[in-house]
Amino acid sequence: MSNPRSLDPEDQTGPLTGEDQLMAEEDIKRRHAEADMEVQIVEAVRTGSGPVQPVRLTASGKFNFRCHKGASCWNECCHNTDITLTPYDILRLAKRFETRPATIISTLTVPAEHEGSGMPVLKLKMMDEEKRPCVFLDEEKGCTVYADRPAACRYYPLGLASVKMKGHEAPDDFYFLVKEPHCKGHEEEHEQTVAQFRAEQGVDPYDEHNRGWIDILMKLASWKTVGGPMGKAPTTQTKQMFFMVSSDIDRFRRFVFDTRFLQAYEVSPESIEAIKTDDEALLRLGFDWLKQVLFNEPTLALREEVLQGAIAKARAAIGGT
Repeated sequence: MSNPRSLDPEDQTGPLTGEDQLMAEEDIKRRHAEADMEVQIVEAVRTGSGPVQPVRLTASGKFNFRCHKGASCWNECCHNTDITLTPYDILRLAKRFETRPATIISTLTVPAEHEGSGMPVLKLKMMDEEKRPCVFLDEEKGCTVYADRPAACRYYPLGLASVKMKGHEAPDDFYFLVKEPHCKGHEEEHEQTVAQFRAEQGVDPYDEHNRGWIDILMKLASWKTVGGPMGKAPTTQTKQMFFMVSSDIDRFRRFVFDTRFLQAYEVSPESIEAIKTDDEALLRLGFDWLKQVLFNEPTLALREEVLQGAIAKARAAIGGT
């Protein structure tokens, strides 16, 4: 599971191969591509009713908006929507319906592709009617899963994006305000900051549990820009791994416990016990694993014997001892 070329060259004998040099050059290209890259993560709900004019905001930025049942546009934004479900969205909906994520996937979603990275994601299904209402919409009562509604619905009329600035190790989030013609909530006399709106809508746990997913999407988007490691696009296997972790948590749990995963990686006994039943803890482990496998980030350590075996294999491959 290790990529020996990611190890410190001082830990190996012999010169770098041409393949090593090419991979190093591609890594530099990818890092440059990440700089100043904006990747839209939580899209605003869209109805196709006209052009969307985004306005970039920070947490202290102010805007007027209020949604309530007395508004003339009540429920309008819940028709013909385009909602990408985040990993935490799926876990919350599964808990609400007392089922497993696989059931949510098979009954309430449709497959799609994240535009920036090309990775597989899931969209919330719309009812097969003229105005295509959301599957959770009751025309009189409104959203029937309001307490567990997806992140995109919580954010509306804001969207969340992430940007990696030059000289910064980690990406920063920013927000954009979407004013659609149908929405009358912007006409309400209710000024608030982005931070106040986020607190009111309860988005913090969603952002917290989706952070690893956002980071991975950003890096995969940079791969798409430069062609991926060794000039290649992410493989089918890469996409399958990403989808397994971010969408099908039970399949990932079987992967962890039914393969040599725990023999290869250093996972504490406490963490092993937790991920047997804690989906959120397993999600965090999955993101750490993807970052280690895909980007060689030190998020999940290989066991010493596995690491030494990888070093020995690398030395043998380049004629070392």
